[in-house]
Amino acid sequence: MATTITEECINCGACEPECPNGAIGQGEDIYIINPALCTECVGFHDEEACNAVCPVDCCVPDPNNVEKEEQLYARLATVHPDKSFPALADLPASLSRFRKSA
Repeated sequence: MATTITEECINCGACEPECPNGAIGQGEDIYIINPALCTECVGFHDEEACNAVCPVDCCVPDPNNVEKEEQLYARLATVHPDKSFPALADLPASLSRFRKSA
């Protein structure tokens, strides 16, 4: 699922530069995440970078946009056509929250 930013956003902007996909931008009142660009940092980090830096914890999973790791990882090819990524089966746990051990 794409991450979303809730109305609790204090408009600090800490999240925007952390997004490896350029999915975060200034909205009318708060920052917003473009779900067509969000990969929940799959392929880059073991957690959503925006959530890791948010001082008010308003970067949360969007219950209206649930996606699987495969979908998010496949989006990388569209968002970053100039880069190559390993096959999903070879993706280390450090590059996807879906691979964290319980």
